[in-house]
Amino acid sequence: MNCHTPEAKDTAPAESGHGALPSREELLLASRAVADGLREVRLSVPSIHCGGCLRTIERALGNVEGVAEARANLTTKSVTVRWSENIAPPQAAEALFAIGHPPHLTDSEAGGSTDKTLGELIRALAVAGFASANIMAFSVSVWAGAGPELRNLFHLLSAAIALPVLLYSGRVFYRSAWAALRHGRTNMDVPISIGVSLAFAMSLYDMSNGGPHAYFDATVMLVFFLLIGRTLDHVMRAKARSAVGDLAKLTPRGATVAYENGTSEYVPVGGIEPGMTILVTAGERVPVDGRVLTGASELDRSLVTGESAPVAVAAGATVEAGTLNLTAPLRLEATATADNSFLAEMVRLMNAAEAGRSAYRRLADRAAGLYAPVVHSAALLSFLGWAFATGDFHRAATVAVAVLIITCPCALGLAVPIVQVIAARRLFEHGIMVKDGGGLERLAEADTVVFDKTGTLTTGRPELIDPDRTDPAALSLASALAIHSRHPQSLALVAAQAARGGTKTNVADIREMPGHGLEARYNGTVIRLGRADWALDDPETVSAPLHHPCSVLSNDGRLVAAFAFHERLRAGAGEAIAALKDRGLGVEILSGDHEAAVRDLAGSVGVERFEARIRPDGKLARLKALAEAGHKTFMVGDGLNDAPALAAAHVSMAPSSAVDVGRNAADFVFTRDSLEAVPFTLAIAKRTRRLIRENFALAVLYNAVALPFAIAGFVTPLAAALAMSGSSLIVVANALRLKGRAKYYRKALDRPSPQAAPPHASTQPAQ
Repeated sequence: MNCHTPEAKDTAPAESGHGALPSREELLLASRAVADGLREVRLSVPSIHCGGCLRTIERALGNVEGVAEARANLTTKSVTVRWSENIAPPQAAEALFAIGHPPHLTDSEAGGSTDKTLGELIRALAVAGFASANIMAFSVSVWAGAGPELRNLFHLLSAAIALPVLLYSGRVFYRSAWAALRHGRTNMDVPISIGVSLAFAMSLYDMSNGGPHAYFDATVMLVFFLLIGRTLDHVMRAKARSAVGDLAKLTPRGATVAYENGTSEYVPVGGIEPGMTILVTAGERVPVDGRVLTGASELDRSLVTGESAPVAVAAGATVEAGTLNLTAPLRLEATATADNSFLAEMVRLMNAAEAGRSAYRRLADRAAGLYAPVVHSAALLSFLGWAFATGDFHRAATVAVAVLIITCPCALGLAVPIVQVIAARRLFEHGIMVKDGGGLERLAEADTVVFDKTGTLTTGRPELIDPDRTDPAALSLASALAIHSRHPQSLALVAAQAARGGTKTNVADIREMPGHGLEARYNGTVIRLGRADWALDDPETVSAPLHHPCSVLSNDGRLVAAFAFHERLRAGAGEAIAALKDRGLGVEILSGDHEAAVRDLAGSVGVERFEARIRPDGKLARLKALAEAGHKTFMVGDGLNDAPALAAAHVSMAPSSAVDVGRNAADFVFTRDSLEAVPFTLAIAKRTRRLIRENFALAVLYNAVALPFAIAGFVTPLAAALAMSGSSLIVVANALRLKGRAKYYRKALDRPSPQAAPPHASTQPAQ
């Protein structure tokens, strides 16, 4: 709905303090240079809560002298402002303050781990729900024919319950309506506030005059139903907003900088400048982009490529911020500041992608935008018309209240959230978590599915090819070395030996050589397990399956055995892709792995279109190209490097094995191994979209039928409350139809799945 949550408080200059706003000098210091001679600053604006806020903010900043571009982000509650480097920073903060959206240089909501807004919404919802149940019990007694004395008592008790509910739970809507009206705007909370207040006032008037009916139940139930939708919307947006924060947490707070005089000190990451020498020990993340000066180690570059296999680096190699040093200390030369490093760029990609996502408005937002002026006009004209025709102002006010109540947007507000809740429950029963209810609507529109490879189509863990055909003695000797390493291929060898069983081989003097492998002594000889060009005197003697990573075991430089590895297909990968293609969706693979491995996997699952050796910005560029061509993409990925792509896609999904930032950036997370969760979720999404549209049609039909009767004076406020509640029940009952089709959806999960990709399968990438 086009509304504000409890944070959207009107802030008067005297309360917030005009001097508390960021000054133009502070904006300049907090900004950074971007392309085309522009500077950019990102402001936190906690009061952003709806599409109307975005339009208001961007329109206001567009009128500020010097602003070249302004983009508001609903998910992260921020505004990015750009201006020319040749002029002073514009008065952006003052412009935002003037329209009721005071900005900050830092995210004021990120300081604490608790969500104060969610807590306030839940408390307001609980109070309204408890009060609704009690007042309805009194109302039933009145409807059943209670005597005048008992009826008046029940009305009095209902009023005593309703008043604190309006003051406590209703303030969510009153504050938002007042803030909008103060700045010359209107929103859906304005007619809600007017209707609730008039209904309560009329009920008090009729009660004080001994009237047979009061409408306290309608007043409180209206607040309760609207708070349900408000709370669901806040939870969904808070989960989406956490993705950027998780990615930023990967940046180290600082690093040890070595100076030419032999001293060293710990420097905050913001103080690292290009040319500084940085010491990175094993287990630390690289703080900024740099070049290796001395040392040899292995890095976990899954942040960059998405591939889990460690990458050996030595003097002269370039390293990116956020990558993890695994095995040995490195001495680096910084080549960029923290703000211009790879990880910072990833965060900016996420912010840009999520800003694009905010362009998608739920159908509820669009319908709600037309609601307020229509209801205001209808109620006002009804009051004026009846007052002029009859001269009875009480009768005119009663009709106006009935119009406001009967058209209050309970059914409209529930049309989307109730279906999303039931769909989320259905998906949860099958191991799929819904992180963004709007994702269900977007998923139903998708026409192209883009898969990451490692960790998504595959398990992400290497396995030994044909372990049963491997020489048992060689495997036993290799596992005796491998057990002392955490390298993924070493773990695969240990697992293969454990599965086969047998006696253990004892070796001595084991050493791990970072970037090369393991070395030990065995029966007076030197044995090595690792790279062929390190372990063998003649690396050309190795013969292993083509295009597969390989480790060799040598004895005094002579080949003993070669071990080739492949990645196991995730269960259900083939069936999932076949189901997607049967439904007419395009399918392609984007991977940071080498082309041969991606080609083999694409051939094994029947995908014709794939790209290999692609970086995060390349994935993002491909998704943007698909969007520009009119496609709506469904991205399925798991790695850190997939986070910007997951956020930029029309809709996205990640496995539960994904890192935190990948899971938070995705709209859906599946917790079971099978990839058949992908077509299953798509089937639920399409059904959900249909039910949402049916609910909107029912809500519109209800208003189209009920409004003329209310204007004509045939509906009392009590009947209006009953009709309003009845429309909500109809919407809920229609949404429950989704639950009755579980057997239909379960069919997609009952088919068997292949276990492993064949070692030799090939296809050509589409031209």
